[in-house]
Amino acid sequence: MNMRNENRMMRNRDRKVSPKHMALALTAVLCSVFFLTGCHGSRKSTEFEVPKSFDTGKNYEITFWAKNDTNKTQTKIYEKAIRDFETLYPNITVNMRLYTDYGKIYNDVITNIATQTTPNVCITYPDHIATYMTGNHVVVPLDSLFDDPNYGLGSSVLNFDAPEKDEIAEAFLKECKIGDHYYAVPYMRSTEAVYVNKTMVEQLGYTLPEILTWDFVWEVADKAAEKDEDGFFKANGQKVMIPFLYKSTDNMMIQMLKQLNGDYSTDDGEIRIFNDQTKAVLYEVAEHTGKGAFSTFKISSYPANFLNAGQCVFAIDSTAGSTWMGSHAPLSDISPDKFVEFETAVYPVPQYEPDHPQMISQGPSICIFNKKDSQEVLASWLFTQYLLSNEVQIAYAQTEGYLPVTTKAQNDPEYQDYLNRAGEDDFTYYDVKIQASRLILDHINDTFVTPVFNGSASLRDAAGQLIENVTKSVRRRETIDEAYMKKLFESISSLYRLDQISARSGTSGDSNELEPLPATSVALIASLITAWLGMGIFVIIRALRKSNK
Repeated sequence: MNMRNENRMMRNRDRKVSPKHMALALTAVLCSVFFLTGCHGSRKSTEFEVPKSFDTGKNYEITFWAKNDTNKTQTKIYEKAIRDFETLYPNITVNMRLYTDYGKIYNDVITNIATQTTPNVCITYPDHIATYMTGNHVVVPLDSLFDDPNYGLGSSVLNFDAPEKDEIAEAFLKECKIGDHYYAVPYMRSTEAVYVNKTMVEQLGYTLPEILTWDFVWEVADKAAEKDEDGFFKANGQKVMIPFLYKSTDNMMIQMLKQLNGDYSTDDGEIRIFNDQTKAVLYEVAEHTGKGAFSTFKISSYPANFLNAGQCVFAIDSTAGSTWMGSHAPLSDISPDKFVEFETAVYPVPQYEPDHPQMISQGPSICIFNKKDSQEVLASWLFTQYLLSNEVQIAYAQTEGYLPVTTKAQNDPEYQDYLNRAGEDDFTYYDVKIQASRLILDHINDTFVTPVFNGSASLRDAAGQLIENVTKSVRRRETIDEAYMKKLFESISSLYRLDQISARSGTSGDSNELEPLPATSVALIASLITAWLGMGIFVIIRALRKSNK
């Protein structure tokens, strides 16, 4: 053997992977997997230490995730807010990413927690924030920022006129408190509304009461479901009629239980929804579904499409969907020839006790994600406060049936003038939209929120699924009885892992317990783990092949 071949063999032998090196490589792969999954660990909160001053000599780039449907006016308001803010703070650049669904924001945040690439500022919901907090120190507790003498709410040091803490509606600010700390500020508030074809109600022989009751709505809906001998609905003379359509069945169940003083959950996360009052609600839904009087968005499609075509009497959706509702709705999805002329009335959701109305408070909030650089977090906080300024609050509230979250904006002459101009046109002053806004303003003290804890988002989904399943089962002509209810409760509890949440009740606030992630989030994280494992195994196999040559 010549010297050259001998040296080559020596080098190949030296490159062989020893068991020790293989173990190190596998450890690296497993560590990467642990990094991706382990960050869903404890959520102990620590106070954020606010910098003494904001460094205007350094440039900061922050990411803002927001939700927008097809309302381009909202997009323009965000874009203007960003431009105006960047003029006030030239060293801060805000990059916006728009989503069409809050659920997609939720899933992307969960996935990005695993890769430490969360946005800086995010429009979201407290239920979702409770899950984000399963990542250690992921969400910034805002208490110290609220009260900071230099950069706190309404501080004179700010380059714009921001609201003070007591100018944020107390009821809305409370919704952003999880455990002992504030983890968000409210951005806009809405509630649910019943958009009523008043013309059809009167044609059916009824007069709308001051407050809608469940008995009234069910009675009118049953009447509207009647057909003639040729199979046409008597109420509209058409082949299609869904008298009562509900967009968000989770809200439907939650509100019905609240009005009945029924159990839903405790503040610390004990699941109590599987009870006799829930059964009573489901039997009620089943009865009227069987008469053809009721359906849901998930089963039949968007309520506004049926309402505007004269194929629905009661359409329940958020006040934030008001510009899709009514004969002259500016954002309707149906073709112009499908519209039917009728008078639209806007009511609070149906009540069991009309003298004590109760309706859910909803609408997006804003949270800030922690970063290594406290100056970057402070830049995020400055932008968050700007979103609470009158300029942004009033402009955004005018796009839909939202209510500004600050009394400062609510009482502003510009906003009051807007409310007083209902019906001047079918766009900015669309009467149905302004009716929806006034509904929230008139009923702020009648609103409620559900407990927020590690798992409350899953419970909310489960509440709606109960109604969805019963409605589907009736349409399939299944028998709805006690045996059915027992099986339904068991399957929903298992599907949403509510038994696991209940078993660890007491997880609100600063708990270290983990919440089962949504299936879509699990799949996304699993794909990342699989990719890392695949890359690690590929490196090892490649090294082994080289060593054996």
